[in-house]
Amino acid sequence: MTMRPAEPVSWPHGKRAAASFTFDVDAESALLGVDTALAGRMSVMSHQAYGPLVGVPRILALLARHDVRATFFVPGYTAVRHPDVVRAIADAGHEIAHHGYLHEVLTGMTPEQESVVIDRGIEALAAVTGTAPAGFRAPMWELNWHTPKLLAERGFLYDTSLMDADHPYELAVTGGGQLVEIPIQWALDDWEQYCYIPDFSGSGLIESPRKAAEIWRLEFEGLRAAGGCFVLTNHPFLSGRPSRAAALEELVEYVASCSDVWLAPLHEIATHVRGLALAPRSIVRPDPAQF
Repeated sequence: MTMRPAEPVSWPHGKRAAASFTFDVDAESALLGVDTALAGRMSVMSHQAYGPLVGVPRILALLARHDVRATFFVPGYTAVRHPDVVRAIADAGHEIAHHGYLHEVLTGMTPEQESVVIDRGIEALAAVTGTAPAGFRAPMWELNWHTPKLLAERGFLYDTSLMDADHPYELAVTGGGQLVEIPIQWALDDWEQYCYIPDFSGSGLIESPRKAAEIWRLEFEGLRAAGGCFVLTNHPFLSGRPSRAAALEELVEYVASCSDVWLAPLHEIATHVRGLALAPRSIVRPDPAQF
C-alpha cells in the first residue's frame, strides 16, 4: 500500500491556520507508571505533586486572563488522587481528555491489556467529570498498531499521538470506524526543555524559558505559514513554575492576538475536521520481509 501525505485542510471563518494549547496533568502517574516503587521517594512525589497543587491553578489563571480554552490530558489516576483539581479544570470550561490510567507506556501491550488501561481511564475521568472523554493522547506518544481500533470501538473522536503531518486528518482504522488524528511533535513539548528528575529523566541541562518560548514561537510561525495546526504540550509540574508560566503566557497572548489563527480546544478542531468528510489515510506498518 502506498502512503500519501495528509492534505491541507480548510479552517473555519477563513482562518489561515489553527492552534491549541494542551496540558498533560501527569502528576505522580508519570513516574508511578514506570515503577510503582517510586511512591517511596517523598521528594520525587512532591516534585510531581507541584503540577496539580500549584501549576494547574496558575495555568488556569493565565488562560482565563486571555479568554483561551485549552485541552487537559489527564491520566485516570490523577483524577482519582486529585479530583477537585480535575473538576476545577472542567468547571473553567476546558476539555478533559484521556491520557492512560497510570501513564502506562502502551508499547508491547496486547489489545486485551491495553483495553483494560483505556477502560480504566475512561471510568476514572467519567466518575469525576460526568462525561466520557472525546480525545486520547498516548503516554509518551506511543501507540500500538492496534490502538486506533480500540479507540474507535469506544467512540473516541480523535487521537493526538502521531507525528507524520502538519495538518489533522482522518486516520484509516483497521476493521472500520473513524478517528481524527491531530499530529504533534517533540519540539512542541516542554519535557525536553525542562524535565530533570534524578535517576529518571533528563540530562541535567534545564533550559531557559526564553529559549523554550523562542522554539515554540518559531514552530508556531512555521505552522501558521503552512496552514497547519500548532499543538503545544505543556506539563503543569514543569511549565507551571513561575518563570516558565510567565514565558508561556507571553506566547498564549501572542497566539491569541493573531487574527488569522483559529485558537480552540482539540475536540473543537477534531469536530471541524470530521465535518470536512476527508478521505481516510493509512499509515502502513513496515514489512519485516523487506528489512
